[in-house]
Amino acid sequence: MWSTSRPHVMDLYLVLVSVRTDTIEDQESSEVPTGPSAQHHQRHLDSIFMLLEENILTFVKNELKKIQKFMSSDYPECLEKEDEEELDEEQRRSREAFVKISVHFLRRMKQEELAERLQSRLRVAVCQRELKSDLKRKFQRVFEGIAKAGNPTLLNEIYTELYITEGGTAEVNEEHEVRQIETASRKPARPETTIRQEDLLKASAGGEEPIRTVMTKGVAGIGKTVLTQKFTLDWAEDKDHQHIQFTFPFTFRELNVLREKKFSLVGLVHHFFSETRAAGICRFEEFQVVFIFDGLDECRFPLDFHNNEIMTDVTESASVDVLLTNLIRGKLLPSARLWITTRPAAANQIPPDCVGMVTEVRGFTDPQKEEYFRKRFRDKKQARSIISHIKTSRSLHIMCHIPVFCWITATVLEEVLKTREGEELPKTLTEMYIHFLVVQSKVKKVKYDGGAETDPHWSLKSRKMIESLGKLAFDQLQKGNLIFYESDLTECGIDIRAASVYSGIFTQIFREERGLYQDKVFCFIHLSVQEFLAALHVHLTFFSSGVNLLSEEQTTSLWSKVFRDKPKPKRLYQSAVDEALQSHNGHLDLFLRFLLGLSLETNQTLLRGLLIQTESRSQTNQETVQYIKKKISEDVSPEKSINLFHCLNELNDVSLVEEIQQSLRSGRLSKKKLSPAQWSALVFILLSSEEDLEVFDLRKYFASEEALLRLLPVVKASNKVLLSGCNLSERSCDALSSVLSSQSSSLRELDLSNNNLKDSRVRWLAAGLESPHCELEALRLSGCLITEEGCASLVSALSSNPSHLRELDLSYNHPGDSGVKLLSAGLEDPHWRLETLRYEGTAATDHQSGRGGRAGNLFSVPLSAWLIRP
Repeated sequence: MWSTSRPHVMDLYLVLVSVRTDTIEDQESSEVPTGPSAQHHQRHLDSIFMLLEENILTFVKNELKKIQKFMSSDYPECLEKEDEEELDEEQRRSREAFVKISVHFLRRMKQEELAERLQSRLRVAVCQRELKSDLKRKFQRVFEGIAKAGNPTLLNEIYTELYITEGGTAEVNEEHEVRQIETASRKPARPETTIRQEDLLKASAGGEEPIRTVMTKGVAGIGKTVLTQKFTLDWAEDKDHQHIQFTFPFTFRELNVLREKKFSLVGLVHHFFSETRAAGICRFEEFQVVFIFDGLDECRFPLDFHNNEIMTDVTESASVDVLLTNLIRGKLLPSARLWITTRPAAANQIPPDCVGMVTEVRGFTDPQKEEYFRKRFRDKKQARSIISHIKTSRSLHIMCHIPVFCWITATVLEEVLKTREGEELPKTLTEMYIHFLVVQSKVKKVKYDGGAETDPHWSLKSRKMIESLGKLAFDQLQKGNLIFYESDLTECGIDIRAASVYSGIFTQIFREERGLYQDKVFCFIHLSVQEFLAALHVHLTFFSSGVNLLSEEQTTSLWSKVFRDKPKPKRLYQSAVDEALQSHNGHLDLFLRFLLGLSLETNQTLLRGLLIQTESRSQTNQETVQYIKKKISEDVSPEKSINLFHCLNELNDVSLVEEIQQSLRSGRLSKKKLSPAQWSALVFILLSSEEDLEVFDLRKYFASEEALLRLLPVVKASNKVLLSGCNLSERSCDALSSVLSSQSSSLRELDLSNNNLKDSRVRWLAAGLESPHCELEALRLSGCLITEEGCASLVSALSSNPSHLRELDLSYNHPGDSGVKLLSAGLEDPHWRLETLRYEGTAATDHQSGRGGRAGNLFSVPLSAWLIRP
């Protein structure tokens, strides 16, 4: 039963006893005369062994006490928990050796049941330690955007705290993720319920029971995977989460490969975490277990929660999707805790009733962006220069909410500052990604081809690689895939061995991953890199063969061949604009920006050697600009209009924006009639402003219904909106209702005073107020001709959604006694959060509020006057 791998305390004791005996025998048989010296030596040896015996007995007593406590039924924690941080590896091994000795003596004492329990607990402790050791090796170093080459970085050194918010729903958001980032960047700063990663799987505020399932949403590259790695590493390094006995991190990339196979839940854990199989651990319900499932959006098998068979036995085999649906539903291992991460578009794959809490990773706040660059660049001057440059470009600054884009930006700017001193830094997204591609081609040339930095970057071989990767990027973008398996590569005509070579050379663009015992999985380092290479592929294909991949009607027709007509680039760009505008969720928004940016001669010069050099196409670019402006003038959604302005920015055309900015500066804007394109430009300017949209006053522009409807995206993005005396119609109220019920609305204060809304239009507003997404805190309806019927609509809305409104101004209206009674009854509802109610005073209101006499026609009634809460 004793360990023979290393000497431990009990082994050492026996060895020393043997040494002592041998020493005495040697002394007795030696010819060295006895005397004071020998007697002194003997006394010294005796004292050492007496002290040793005393220490060993103390150790045995203490360890036996711990084992007794460890074995008591009401003490489930592991043996090492009490003083785990103080134990080094040698001490742990000594403790394990002593436990084995104890098991041996228990068996000799015929205490088989106790011996078996103790041995089982020991196996668990050893398994836990080995699992932690393996996870530490796996996660303590990360390749920041790099797959195989380069120097890995310690995760704890580069980890920057992410901005994680608690709350929200698991509703799907299919918008392009750059749109979502831009929307988030426009939201005014206000207190939100934030949560630290170490608190994600702890008990909810005010809740007695821990939350079983947490879903964390976030766009691609925002840091979800690193967040799960940091959580796991903190557990493995005993820094946090020590209430958890086993943490099992899975990725859907790895699980996808097993979609045709069958496992039991125990078998699946054993398959991925061999330490548990070696220890023979099968009864996971006896432990506090956390399963992490990273990347739900990458799941390639159906999660059919309605039709999959019900399973409760963790040893019964089934397909992986059946195991997961039963685990998530709580049918399998209901004691387990689950953490699922996903991009927003896939959030609805899990039924809402299966999710206890939804959190969202917002990426980096502005201070966190700066912290990242200061950590990345030890040179303070260089860090300041890079931070300053990013702030000058709104599009770059917005994209830096995404940690991966911060890394791309740092990679590019570090190289440009080092090799091209005095040269203008890239300001547009296309310029940034072109520089990024050039940096990677230079690394390939020097590192793998043995060339010099001054040599041409693009060889025939590297061009072939980029062309293949571009085709893969475009084909898979069309399918909505971000990860690729061997079958996907084969469909695109890429050999699996070639893909491994590409990932080994262009390490910071395309990467290969391997799961435990799994096949290879490939992906681009970020969706935006895939979109850039897809645009590059479309550009290369058109100018090399005349084929427009975005149009069914190809330009290589028989007539064009007969008359040797050159393909017209404007058709390519116009068809791309049309295709992007037809997309309901904007999935081609960024692709379009890149494709148009590649049309500029300055950008093509940067890719000399990769792109086919074409004659100057300034005329084509002007035609494209005019085509985009024409589309902006048409009735397109605000989101699509904003992306078209970003496209104009990629084409270096800011004429429309500058025209409106000049009118704003001169104060002439409110006196001139704007065209649809000019309205769109105004929306773009206001939403792109560096300043938070704290207060939006329509009267500063045009106090009209047309102005309100045109500027509705600005209303949605503003914290406080002033629409007093703007002649609002039912159409306006319907539009405002949609803003109030929008999940992405930032609106918290709304002033609609002095509009003849009447009860009918209040009903429209009430429809928005009752939405669970409405978080309006102050509503001012002074002088809006509201009667008791309108009051009834407002009370009904507040009863449906009582959690947010703090202030309601109904002064100079006609609520009547019945309206006042409805409001009074509502105020007594403990769920209402209303703190201030203003309305025209009557004797009834004075009495109800506890006021003895009239104090004028207008009263401000604090909630405490109506209801005293504990």
